[in-house]
Amino acid sequence: MSPKAAKDTPVVRLGWREWAALPDLGVRSIKVKLDTGARTSSLHAFGMRRFTRDGQEMVRFEIHPVQRSRASSVKVEAPVLEERSIRNSGGAVEVRPVIETTLELAGQRWPIELTLTGRDEMGFRMLLGRQALRGRVLIDPATSFRGTSEPSQKPEPRRTPRTRTQSQEEE
Repeated sequence: MSPKAAKDTPVVRLGWREWAALPDLGVRSIKVKLDTGARTSSLHAFGMRRFTRDGQEMVRFEIHPVQRSRASSVKVEAPVLEERSIRNSGGAVEVRPVIETTLELAGQRWPIELTLTGRDEMGFRMLLGRQALRGRVLIDPATSFRGTSEPSQKPEPRRTPRTRTQSQEEE
């Protein structure tokens, strides 16, 4: 489980959708839906391949960070924390790999757990669930993009070239 927010962590008021970054994964900006109906956060991932490196279970996958576009993608490798059964939006139970990464949102950074799944047909490539929000965020459902104050959190142009992780460049 993701670490809980410390008591001295400032609580920020955000809208129901926001721009965020996943710096550990090389994603400078991604539009996220803050979803209190979801316990766990999820990220759109495709081309997932599991493998083992030095005894650690890993997953290699790609992300389309720009909503409703497949023009750019980011290739990522991450350790798998566990597998988790998650009920998807259609009511079916899926077993998904879980990774931990850093979320940057509204000028703050904290570790979160993400389940990886295909969300290409969904409105948002990423959902932030209750576990990631607890103790850190108050949601005003009448607003959007309250936490977007820095230009670095604005969306990337649709013609962004594909990026590769360092380990993939070495292969």
